[in-house]
Amino acid sequence: MSNEQNNTSSIISKVWSFATVLRDDGVGYGDYLEQLTYLLFLKMADEFSKPPYNRPMPIPKKYNWQELTDKRGAELEVHYTTTLRELSNAKGFLGQIFTKSQNKIQDPAKLFKLIDMIDKEQWSTMGADIKGKIYEGLLEKNAEDTKSGAGQYFTPRALIRAMVECVRPEPNKTIADPACGTGGFFLAAYDFIANPSNYALDKQQKQFLKMKTFYGNEIVAATRRMALMNLFLHNIGDFEADSFISPADALISDPGYRVDYVLANPPFGKKSSMTFTNEEGELDSEDLTYNRQDFYVTTSNKQLNFLQHIKTMLKSDGKAAVVLPDNVLFEGGVGETVRKKLLETTNLHTILRLPTGIFYKQGVKANVLFFDNKPASKTAQTKEIWFYDFRTNIHFTLKKSPLKLEDLKDFITCYNPKNIHKRKETYHPDTNPEGRWRRFTYDQIVERDKTSLDITWLKDKSLTDLDNLPDPDVLAEEIIENLEAGVEAFREVLGRLRG
Repeated sequence: MSNEQNNTSSIISKVWSFATVLRDDGVGYGDYLEQLTYLLFLKMADEFSKPPYNRPMPIPKKYNWQELTDKRGAELEVHYTTTLRELSNAKGFLGQIFTKSQNKIQDPAKLFKLIDMIDKEQWSTMGADIKGKIYEGLLEKNAEDTKSGAGQYFTPRALIRAMVECVRPEPNKTIADPACGTGGFFLAAYDFIANPSNYALDKQQKQFLKMKTFYGNEIVAATRRMALMNLFLHNIGDFEADSFISPADALISDPGYRVDYVLANPPFGKKSSMTFTNEEGELDSEDLTYNRQDFYVTTSNKQLNFLQHIKTMLKSDGKAAVVLPDNVLFEGGVGETVRKKLLETTNLHTILRLPTGIFYKQGVKANVLFFDNKPASKTAQTKEIWFYDFRTNIHFTLKKSPLKLEDLKDFITCYNPKNIHKRKETYHPDTNPEGRWRRFTYDQIVERDKTSLDITWLKDKSLTDLDNLPDPDVLAEEIIENLEAGVEAFREVLGRLRG
């Protein structure tokens, strides 16, 4: 092993081990990540203010890194708390990093040790892949902590990479995620475009990729902070730049800009609601709806709203890959209206049916919809839809059998990213009835009840082949997931009845 690899392993080990130390004091991964974000930002700003960079920094001298390293004990704790409060009022990127920041490390001795650990490394010269690996690893650990609820902001990286490999974003093009969580789609797109085996970028293209490519929204301050730092550590954005991740609710209005690509896994499950006191003085709530002229329908269904919003965001030739739950494929009423409009105005060419057991929120049954925006036409823009059933007879669990990119290679091959017009079905009723890749024409789709896209053709072997059942723990997890999915569906029905 080289010295560089040894050094990388050593840094990662230190950062991880300190998370364990603080966890014993009741500081969870999320809180540790936040403190690490604040301190790393101040340390890197300090490094860039010195030779050979000599860059002016937006951080007041009395709140810079040097002031922290010079203090101990109670004085350090008070000064750190004051620093966070003062920097939260700053403008631009700095203010976004420190928005609503608080000191969660109550033991000054441990705070000093964390500062000392960060101080001993030269982060500005460290490779973006090393810094990114450290931070992404902590984000994943945080997502695994079910109590924190952070898993809802973390999409499996293998799925993200597969989606990006299929869409193949190009240099000098814009990419948006209206619910960007910790920034996973941005990082995967950045890595794909920056990869020399995909594109040979010139100086202008590199600068565009760093500063002008990405647009995002994230309404949760702590998650937005992690996304900004995650991108910053991967060399996206800069100290003086304005934040390109807005804290606003993306669904409130048309953003005004149009992008070349949307890559997203918007939140789904519960609807947004507003709590208020009714005339009897009791707490009541009502679902939020978005009355937008650019939407086909007015609904409180968050998934259908995001799908309509994403359609609006795209340029006339823009492309999208979006993770959406099953109900978007089959729900009647407003759901059917949105599906029909999507088929008419875009080329919805591919649907990937996802298995359960890959998301941190259990019971989620989801799909990836790939569609290309098209100009207005008298005839439907979708001529055929290719389905890949990656669900039937496929079993994953988050810990024992997690989803890997290798598991999606067959789908990527079938998708044929470099020429989606030259695809071949693997399904054949006689020669290969177990083929997972199948084409349906527009006419076949619209003839279905409610224009349902909830299509399956493979036999579930667990119902017929008792000799090839999955492991008991996998079966147990699937039972739990199905029960939780049923409870979630029941809650939605109950919510509608109450509404």
